[in-house]
Amino acid sequence: MTSPALVFDLDGTLVDTAPDLLGALNAVLRAEGRRAVNLADLRHLVGHGARAMLDEAMKRTGEPAAPERLPGLMDDFIAHYRMHIAAESRPFPGVEETLTALQADGARMGVLSNKPQELTSLLIPAIGFTRFFRAIHGAGRLEVVKPSARVFHHVIEEMGGEGSGMVMIGDSATDVATARAAGCPSIVLTYGYSSEPVETLGADRITDDFRQIPRLVKELLS
Repeated sequence: MTSPALVFDLDGTLVDTAPDLLGALNAVLRAEGRRAVNLADLRHLVGHGARAMLDEAMKRTGEPAAPERLPGLMDDFIAHYRMHIAAESRPFPGVEETLTALQADGARMGVLSNKPQELTSLLIPAIGFTRFFRAIHGAGRLEVVKPSARVFHHVIEEMGGEGSGMVMIGDSATDVATARAAGCPSIVLTYGYSSEPVETLGADRITDDFRQIPRLVKELLS
């Protein structure tokens, strides 16, 4: 393989999933007799997973959830989210056209997300992106998740090997740490769900425009 292997995070990198995650969260809050929360309250927690969002939302709207109730509330959250997984979620600007161009150029692409595999495998077809990826890997396929180098290299193997070079493309400290552990460069998008300033994450390249990805990949692998 002489083509590059590009591994993408999902939420906050390829797709703005926050609206549907918020919808599921507010469905749970309403069922509990609580007020809804808005995206500005919790956007910074999207990358930390549903449990962190739910826990914080409960604290913001009343008493924290009792530990013994959290599993049931999480089940309710996941059930609602599963049914509305792409109701309002949309690819970020420039993503589809850039993936199309990368594929036409011969790049091999995969998704590596800490979103549960079941939900990852529902979302990507729902937005019409299955055609782009040789590997689609969410949490639960292996016993390890990002930032483990093992899970990254598992995706690379599914894609056919590292070829002319590997790049991790994401929006968070976890994505940068994954790239470091795997020994490859990283690109971070500024528009995602990072709870820290992206300039502090240590990525090899930073951009606010997904359409810059082909140019940045060439820089990093030249």
